[in-house]
Amino acid sequence: MSNAPVVRQASHAGSWYSSSKTQLDAQLEGWLSAVKPPISGIASQSFGQSYAELPVPGARVIIAPHAGYSYSGPAAAWAYQSWDVSKASKRVFLLGPSHHHPLSKAALSRCTHYATPLGNLAVDRETTSKLYESGLFEWMSQSTDEDEHSLEMHLPYIFKMLSKSFGEDASALPPLVPIMVGNTSPSTERKLGHILAEHLADPDNAFVISSDFAHWGTRFRYTFYKSPSGAPARLSSSAQAPKEPPIHESIKAVDFECMAACESGSHESWLEALEETGNTVCGRHPIGVIMAAVEEVRKQRGDDSIGAFKFVQYDRSSLVHKVSDSSVSYASAFATI
Repeated sequence: MSNAPVVRQASHAGSWYSSSKTQLDAQLEGWLSAVKPPISGIASQSFGQSYAELPVPGARVIIAPHAGYSYSGPAAAWAYQSWDVSKASKRVFLLGPSHHHPLSKAALSRCTHYATPLGNLAVDRETTSKLYESGLFEWMSQSTDEDEHSLEMHLPYIFKMLSKSFGEDASALPPLVPIMVGNTSPSTERKLGHILAEHLADPDNAFVISSDFAHWGTRFRYTFYKSPSGAPARLSSSAQAPKEPPIHESIKAVDFECMAACESGSHESWLEALEETGNTVCGRHPIGVIMAAVEEVRKQRGDDSIGAFKFVQYDRSSLVHKVSDSSVSYASAFATI
């Protein structure tokens, strides 16, 4: 692999988020500052649990959304305020889904740096090379890399949070290990989780998992509706909008069912919830990989109490009332390990 610098450009800056360093930094700081302790868990396993200290000590792993910042920037701040990178001196793993590139395993970046309007983040090419040797990864082209937004939308937040812990000199920040996760089978998720488990177990590493939750509407080909009294149904475009509950409450219920499965810590429960609801969680596979990795670390340590996600924020792009409406859900969570 050549040592010549290859920089992945911030291809979505100026459209999905600000390309101005000053404006972007101020936006991030504003959203982060709005998240004040104590914060509380919102899903079934974590409900009512209060976290008085931010970042949450030991919360090296987060799930956060990746939509345009005007939609999901405030929700993502809840994950990043929880994220404890104080000891993450080695590297940050960033796992996101592939929205455009057909992929059945996972892909790694050939770039040496990822650009952000705040500064460049170095890529840990030694680690990516070792991961590639496992046979479960392919190299992605720079155009594939730059087309994908699920990784890029986290870079400014990652740069911001690392700068708070390690200083503003970009060259001194821990490097990045970007991983694009494809349409993986359960067995592939477990294999990837097994490979990443040694890195997850290392307290000097941190992880960011990129995912939105339900994409609801005919444009997403997902109109699942769950009534407390009736059987689940797929609403047709000509269907009259149900009122008890309204569609947006059904969407929330389905999202929270999947969030509960994620909080359970069981990779199998996560897969079952997705199968039952068909929920269009675009980061289902990156989440599945990290849950499989957590299970492996639990097995190695003989401790089932570690690594369970705690969801602390839930938001949507809009509230769906009619079948012709649409929305995307955003959820933020952390895990201590």
